[in-house]
Amino acid sequence: MLYDIVCTISYKYRTPVWAGRHLLRFTPLELPGVQRAVAANLNVLPAPSERSRFRDFFGNQAHEIVFGNAHSEIGFSLKARVERLQHCLEDEASLALDEMPMALDRIQSLAPDSPLHFVGRSPRIRLSRHLGDYVEDRLPFNVSVLEAVRTLGRALNSEMTFDATATSVETSHEEAFEARHGVCQDFSHIMIAALRSVGIPAGYVSGFLRTKPPEGQPRLSGADAMHAWVRAWCGPDLGWVEYDPTNAVDVGEDHVVVGYGRDYSDVSPVKGVLKAATAQESRQAVDVIPLETAS
Repeated sequence: MLYDIVCTISYKYRTPVWAGRHLLRFTPLELPGVQRAVAANLNVLPAPSERSRFRDFFGNQAHEIVFGNAHSEIGFSLKARVERLQHCLEDEASLALDEMPMALDRIQSLAPDSPLHFVGRSPRIRLSRHLGDYVEDRLPFNVSVLEAVRTLGRALNSEMTFDATATSVETSHEEAFEARHGVCQDFSHIMIAALRSVGIPAGYVSGFLRTKPPEGQPRLSGADAMHAWVRAWCGPDLGWVEYDPTNAVDVGEDHVVVGYGRDYSDVSPVKGVLKAATAQESRQAVDVIPLETAS
């Protein structure tokens, strides 16, 4: 499936700020066999004093933006074309859950995609016996890792309520799970913490999701938003598998990957510091527009 993606993120300040340094991560990735980044352009207004681009440890495209002059607003605008390729899971290749400790013991690599980076605590994820019990209570006997991932994802989707007003970007996964309310970031952080609590390596995926309007209704321009989901390591044969607990589905053609990390802190679309003493307001608008399949 071929998509045109437009994403704008803007900030307005009540009084001018004097300097700022920002790290941006919302450019779609090139993933051989999974996703093709056809083109991308990131525009910044006002024009920054400095601008550079690099790949971070996990291979995400990062842009560093520096403002040296006073400004009252900032706008980041991405236009990209991405082809998302079909991918079929081979369920029988998944490891049995009770074989996971031995499989991890055999791994010596610390490359960016090594599951060893995704088994313990990270800045926003803490292992929990409570979450471990929650998972184990819902798993059938002799379950595979892939089926454990899907079972947990379906359980969270069934028991939690999507609520855009219930949490903020700083809400912990413990708080969101206790309230059983949250957004895609909360669903993903809870699922990652739960999977790691039973020994399954799991990470955070930031991206875009194609949404479909109700039947007979027009698609609203700019009504989409950035999305988040989970990836889990299902053993040396199947490798990394991605699952969307907010929608209780295996990740597929409707999902466009922007970044991989241990949790949101590794892939936040905008992170930075300002020299200021003022309040700010931010806006985000996203369009994911399907086109004809690329030849």
